[in-house]
Amino acid sequence: MTRLFIYLNGYEKETILAPLFKMLEAFFDLLVPLVVADIINNGITSGNLFYSVTRVFIMILLAVVGLASSVTAQFFAAKSSVGFATKLRQDTFDHIQRLSYKELDKIGAGTLITRLTSDINQVQSGLNMALRLLLRSPFIVFGSMIMAFTIDVNCALVFAAAIPALAIVVFGITYAAIPLFKKVQAKLDKVTEQTRENLNGVRVIRAFCKEEDEIKAFNEKNNALTHINELTSGLSSLMNPLTYLMINIATIYLIKEGALRVDMGAIRQGDVVALYNYMAQMIVELIKMASLGVTINKGLACAARVANVLDEKVSVEFPEKDKENTKNGTVEFENVYFSYSNEGDSVLENINFKANEGEVIGVIGGTGSGKSSLVNLISRFYDVDSGIVKLDGVDVKDYTESTIRQRIGVVPQKAVLFAGSIRDNMKWGNENASDEEIWEALKIAQAMEIVEGKEKGLDYRIEQNGRNLSGGQKQRLTIARALVKKPEVLILDDSASALDFATDAALRHALRGISGKTTIFIVSQRTSSIMDADKILVLDDGKLVGVGTHAELLKSSSTYQEIYYSQFPEQRENYANSEVTQA
Repeated sequence: MTRLFIYLNGYEKETILAPLFKMLEAFFDLLVPLVVADIINNGITSGNLFYSVTRVFIMILLAVVGLASSVTAQFFAAKSSVGFATKLRQDTFDHIQRLSYKELDKIGAGTLITRLTSDINQVQSGLNMALRLLLRSPFIVFGSMIMAFTIDVNCALVFAAAIPALAIVVFGITYAAIPLFKKVQAKLDKVTEQTRENLNGVRVIRAFCKEEDEIKAFNEKNNALTHINELTSGLSSLMNPLTYLMINIATIYLIKEGALRVDMGAIRQGDVVALYNYMAQMIVELIKMASLGVTINKGLACAARVANVLDEKVSVEFPEKDKENTKNGTVEFENVYFSYSNEGDSVLENINFKANEGEVIGVIGGTGSGKSSLVNLISRFYDVDSGIVKLDGVDVKDYTESTIRQRIGVVPQKAVLFAGSIRDNMKWGNENASDEEIWEALKIAQAMEIVEGKEKGLDYRIEQNGRNLSGGQKQRLTIARALVKKPEVLILDDSASALDFATDAALRHALRGISGKTTIFIVSQRTSSIMDADKILVLDDGKLVGVGTHAELLKSSSTYQEIYYSQFPEQRENYANSEVTQA
């Protein structure tokens, strides 16, 4: 929690005034039993009605002032805790945006969602309660004991014995509950991740009739969360009955001792009532402390989880200033090795190639061969383990984030569009793009007819994740979005998989028109998509096993031959016949 105290900056006044006003309220509450004792001892006993009435008005005044103090304290506590949570949530979100793919893969989306929502809400509640009660409740408890000593020492010893015993119970249960609260949030992460995965893949689940299996998997995770919640709640629920039992025993003994002291003439009847009121106040505050302990423990457990995200080191650091370089669109890999974790096997091994300005580079290979990993290193979504990736002759690590993102346009495997108009989505790459530039990009991406077919054209509203568009429409619009920024290097990571062959061919032909000034990487499973490329990179199990044109690779690369002939089996016979003829 101390790691997060910096987010109280700017709310120092509220953080101090909230508990101070609560203690002021507590001070007035401690005066009330004395006024009640005075009414009984000097008003009711002597039959002085005027005296009793004046003391009642004093009690009302104390209540009004106490209420005003309580409301003021609540205002400052709410302002401080809400401001704290707002700054923490924003900083956590900003930090997540800075994390590389490596950290995001490690932490997981479900966990991050829980920490941004549920965890921070718990921290906010814990802080609010702490500002209001963390000082007030102990002040009332010990204040009640001190006031009891001013009335009668013998009776006050009951308070002195009860408080330590109650503290042991409260703090013992609290200490045991802390690790359980952390487990609760961890189980909640799993439920959130399962829910998110099911919502995203609902069509696939239904297509394969896997609803029952997914319900079963969700029930297992949900039951695990329920079990740990029941265990935590069961432990926490012991606090109230145990404290009530101890307090009631102390109260019985206090009344018995008070009665004996009245018979002896040591104290008066009003003093016994005052002592009982102080005991009642102590009971209420100890119960509040018990609830406060639960809330604060939840807040502390959640604060530690949020702090863990903030402490997650960003593995991809960008310099503040670019090195001097000339824009020429070249991309070069020199002895590149890469793995997704330092302990894991290499995904890419000893990769060496150079893409010159304006070239179209095809990247092909079997599933899991490292195609996407390779192009992700160009845009520096991940950092290499060893070797160098160069853009325009300069190590990509020497570019600022804004420079490398502006120079490289990426169309990922999964087409992602955001809720808003088509125009809004197109301007993600260039906020100042004109409609003419957008239409030009749409034309190259073979997406003009999509927009022209919509009633509002560029103002047509896309739903979240592009739900109101087909897979092919989304892919073409994401390609257009990347083209709007006019990148120096364009990476199409299997981004035409949902397109028919005719549209794919038209897209490649249109891209050829811009390839003179833009270096284009096309990652694809289809040899038809990359066979016209200036250079084709063939990957197999993370190794670069072939580099050349389509014709060259058909002669020199067995891996490329296997991929090509598996997609065009009729060409295998022609190739075999030509080999026989040459022989």
